[in-house]
Amino acid sequence: VKFVWLGLNVFLFVWYYWVYAFGKKYYYTTKLLGAALPLARAPAACLNFNCLLILLPVCRNLLSFLRGSSACCSTRIRRQLDRNLTFHKMVAWMIALHSAIHTIAHLFNVEWCVNARVNNSDSYSIALSEIGDKKNETYLNFVRERIKNPEGGLLVAVTRLAGVTGIIITLCLILIITSSTKIIRRSYFEVFWYTHHLFVIFFIGLAIHGAERIVRGQTEESLKKHDPVMCEQHISDWGKIKDCPVPEFSGNPPMTWKWIVGPMFLYLCERLVRFWRSQQKVVITKVVTHPFKTIELQMKKKGFKMEVGQYIFVKCPTVSKLEWHPFTLTSAPEEDFFSIHIRIVGDWTEGLFNACGCDKQEFQDAWKLPKIAVDGPFGTASEDVFSYEVVMLVGAGIGVTPFASILKSVWYKYCDNATNLRLKKIYFYWLCRDTHAFEWFADLLQLLETQMQERNNAGFLSYNIYLTGWDESQVRARVHISGPSSSVQGLPVSPFTRIGVFLCGPEALAETLSKQSISNSESGPRGVHFIFNKENF
Repeated sequence: VKFVWLGLNVFLFVWYYWVYAFGKKYYYTTKLLGAALPLARAPAACLNFNCLLILLPVCRNLLSFLRGSSACCSTRIRRQLDRNLTFHKMVAWMIALHSAIHTIAHLFNVEWCVNARVNNSDSYSIALSEIGDKKNETYLNFVRERIKNPEGGLLVAVTRLAGVTGIIITLCLILIITSSTKIIRRSYFEVFWYTHHLFVIFFIGLAIHGAERIVRGQTEESLKKHDPVMCEQHISDWGKIKDCPVPEFSGNPPMTWKWIVGPMFLYLCERLVRFWRSQQKVVITKVVTHPFKTIELQMKKKGFKMEVGQYIFVKCPTVSKLEWHPFTLTSAPEEDFFSIHIRIVGDWTEGLFNACGCDKQEFQDAWKLPKIAVDGPFGTASEDVFSYEVVMLVGAGIGVTPFASILKSVWYKYCDNATNLRLKKIYFYWLCRDTHAFEWFADLLQLLETQMQERNNAGFLSYNIYLTGWDESQVRARVHISGPSSSVQGLPVSPFTRIGVFLCGPEALAETLSKQSISNSESGPRGVHFIFNKENF
């Protein structure tokens, strides 16, 4: 998918550069503006394409529908859908790159257009700029005032629609990107949340940016009467000789809205679905306070159905009327409630902690608990865990939560004497600084281990806990995948075996595990393959 996307960007850039640099329609426009014209228009085409894509990866309900539909979504495609946020970020950076090229090129275009109008350019550009001054002539140079730079350029920026919307779009993009860094997201999530919603202004400005039609080219009718290649050298005789009448020009009709109207409609439907679901009543049935400021919320909601490893978005109007935060479900589909575990690490989680009365010693009455809105559940890579015979689960810190749902579901399935369970072996790796914050999970591991021993299947679950006490960037060397040349921890591995590797943790660890999965997989189709999957939400 990534290479197809990159290839389409390259194709669009090269194609539109060629159209504007060598096309007859823009022959005189290129004479006036030079290479800055195609360098402005080629990235504009790429911008349209990427702005079409940028909203699709965050249409969570659409992705969950596709992911859950086996009829239209194979395992390979589902794995691509699981990388939706990675793709969203890549598209955003591509938009930033093309916006920079487009803006810089147009700054030169404006300067040269203004210079040509005040006779501070070559004679040919000056002559082209004077077309339109006479009655019944159409202009080529969109700058009509005769004001020198820098005043003339500033006047264009603040009085023309393209200039004003361009400034607004650029400011929105800068704020969105700079507030999306990992530091801002972790420490000041509210800043990230609110500035990201500037995308509404961004898309409105984008849709009307080209409405003024300042990029102009020769009309089709004029090209039939006036061949620019033949008439180029006879500019002083234009209108005097039959074969070279004064050329006529028109602006390009706005095209961006055609690219973005579809995704904008889909995203609008997405938000309407989210709003409708957020209005459905959610009842908090239990609040459990765990050590080291971790709380567990157990909830019920009519019609709520989940799969293992899925996540939800939660809003607490008491804390903030607008903010939604993602949390992995730690309950199993077999349970009659759904639960999340929340570590108190910021203003919003601190506010929820206090609203639930967890800062008080006495028992909290149910009617005093805050109202909660829930959107979801949404699919993740962990849903595919039961499609493998052998899986390796790797959790770092609070990233262990998706696997709580999986291990609970396994426990319930064994309690029900499940005989059709494809999953035969789980290797679980847990990397954390201190297990005290996650005693609830350690208890779950012990419960599952006891259950397996009682059923004479002690080898089903093999778990390793690493107390790092280090920075997250240092955990990468602590996990090693056994090579496929031998059995995996004593389990016979037959040909065609696909071992699922599931991670919920930092990017540094993801990069290492991904490389290990590839390097330890056999090249032939009959060999053992490690399939890497990462949680993204």
